[in-house]
Amino acid sequence: MNTFKAIIVKEKHDQVIYGLEDVNLDSLSDGEVLIKVSYSSINYKDMLAVQKNGGVIRNYPMIPGIDLSGTIVHTTDNRYTEGQKVVVTGFAMGMSHTGGFAEYARVSGDWIVPMPVNLSLKDAMVFGTAGFTAALSIIALEEKGMDIIKNPRILVTGSTGGVGSIALQILSKIGYKNIAALVRKEHQIEVAISLGATDVILVNELGVQNKPLNKQKFDFVLDTVGGEIASVLIPQISYGGSMSMCGNAGGIKLTSTVLPFILRGINLLGIDSVNVPIKDRGYIWEKIANEWNISQTTLISEISLEELPQTIEAIKNGHHLGRTIIKY
Repeated sequence: MNTFKAIIVKEKHDQVIYGLEDVNLDSLSDGEVLIKVSYSSINYKDMLAVQKNGGVIRNYPMIPGIDLSGTIVHTTDNRYTEGQKVVVTGFAMGMSHTGGFAEYARVSGDWIVPMPVNLSLKDAMVFGTAGFTAALSIIALEEKGMDIIKNPRILVTGSTGGVGSIALQILSKIGYKNIAALVRKEHQIEVAISLGATDVILVNELGVQNKPLNKQKFDFVLDTVGGEIASVLIPQISYGGSMSMCGNAGGIKLTSTVLPFILRGINLLGIDSVNVPIKDRGYIWEKIANEWNISQTTLISEISLEELPQTIEAIKNGHHLGRTIIKY
């Protein structure tokens, strides 16, 4: 190909700007594998990538996009073949290495997961980084004792966003029956119920953090927002319970005392989806493709690269629901 379309983020006059441009292969970072991108998805981190001081992109100009699915068109890595379908999420992609918001991407062979048999290129990005993160969160909580048989009280925060909406659906599909969803606005209640929540709590019903220990309302919390909400919830986790943490849309500061940890033995479980070793990713994607596959019921919107700015603004302003995928 001579040129192809890509979103380019630039720094200009001390401002960060981005837009659709025609580029060529010289615009891509180095790597052993060239992929024709079929789909990407838009995550909270992608919104931060196009903001000034967003803390995502390390150098400009840059093609953002922290995940993609597509077909290999050229490879010097003998672990892969031309025509093979693959999925790539995380690592340095869309940060210091050109990412998925382009018709072509070039990446390290060490970042690639061969597409599971039961997952299409589209379905892989219905999940994308958000679904991968939701799966990691559920696995971490189950390793700390969350078990369907025990009918635990589970709370999912940010429940109509990317990670939260998929987490709700997976939890419901695999058999959990006591799943509360935390939402900010009343119009999100119906959405959360449709995604599998058995109860919905508005943020203003949580109260404020006025006690080091509060009534034990939840056995496990899958937190996607951080900040004040996470701080309020920590004293409400029951003895021996756990909270997974994977996001900072609500802020990066956490306020707590040691009492929930030393008197109730609760666990905070940090979830990182960026640098998960490649040897562990295949297992997770196989679960996503099979017993945890909710791609046919997920709340999704499909857009083109040209429509990206509208979705970015919706995420920035807290108006985005579910998942948005980009089709090339």
